[in-house]
Amino acid sequence: MRKRVHLYVSGHVQGVFFRAHTQDLAWKLGLSGFVRNLPDGRVEIVAEGEEEALRKLISFAHQGPPLAQVTSVEEHWEEPTGEFHGFSIR
Repeated sequence: MRKRVHLYVSGHVQGVFFRAHTQDLAWKLGLSGFVRNLPDGRVEIVAEGEEEALRKLISFAHQGPPLAQVTSVEEHWEEPTGEFHGFSIR
């Protein structure tokens, strides 16, 4: 059953390849959606797919790539829309 999660990741998460690592993992997990930097320094992730795969993505978001320092992850579960084809960096 497909689900959708919307994440806001705070901390030292820009300029550390967070988006590239997120995209790579999302592709491997078969997720669709996007990741982008926000003007306030956070990273936003919207992803759709199987719940188990989404939970793996959430787990990654709490840690991030090696140079990241994640301080918090805001997590919102939503109804999937099916609007995405692949997983992009915006």
